[in-house]
Amino acid sequence: MATESHGADEGGLVFHPMDQFIVKPLMGDGPVSMFTVTNSTLWMIITVLCVIGLMVVGSSRRAIIPSRVQSIAELAYGFIYKMVEDVTGKDGVKYFPYIMTLFIFIVFANFLGLLPRAFTPTSHIAVTAVLAMLVFVAVTVLGFVKNGAGFLSLFWVSSAPLALRPVLALIEVISYFVRPVSHSIRLAGNMMAGHAVIKVFAAFAPMVLISTGIGLVVTPLSILAITAMYGLEILVAFIQAYVFTILTCVYLKDALHPHH
Repeated sequence: MATESHGADEGGLVFHPMDQFIVKPLMGDGPVSMFTVTNSTLWMIITVLCVIGLMVVGSSRRAIIPSRVQSIAELAYGFIYKMVEDVTGKDGVKYFPYIMTLFIFIVFANFLGLLPRAFTPTSHIAVTAVLAMLVFVAVTVLGFVKNGAGFLSLFWVSSAPLALRPVLALIEVISYFVRPVSHSIRLAGNMMAGHAVIKVFAAFAPMVLISTGIGLVVTPLSILAITAMYGLEILVAFIQAYVFTILTCVYLKDALHPHH
């Protein structure tokens, strides 16, 4: 919501849409250090608890006629399992637990961030970069373990003309090391942008209390815009988790089958 600025004389912004992304200590107002428990830490813990509630507790009493929680867990399991199998092949199925963990954590973090007064850990590059780097290091190590020096064939486009192969190899190497950057920025950027837009629209909602003329028009429009953005953000929350996961599967496929 809109808040008063630091003073009318200062001419500052009336609302600050990026304030919702500030990482703050849960206790006190001191600096944030490596071991400080913050709002981001709290919501990541809540995310993990929700994942455990769905995948462990919710499916602990399995039945032929599943409950709603069991149905959701089975749907998520089948959806990601089929994705892994289709993209990576039978060889990649053994890595399904890791990919499933990534997906379910990201999708819960994204959806929980849509709750009022919640914090979205996946809107921070510090969180998404760690997830992306774990994927990058894991598939790179796996590629060399599985294929040895043959993993380097990933960068050598044998189907291209011989004169172009060194240039293409350089491009492939650069694009490979850019993967964790694009992998992390895509998720964090999309989550941050949507939440910021919602906050901007929310700042105009109380205008009916300030100016009855303009407010009677602006306030309903801002409420409609917030509703539409929330609907879009629900879709984005799932799509971004899906994109992060399917890119992980693609990278895993390159590690298992590096030959062009």
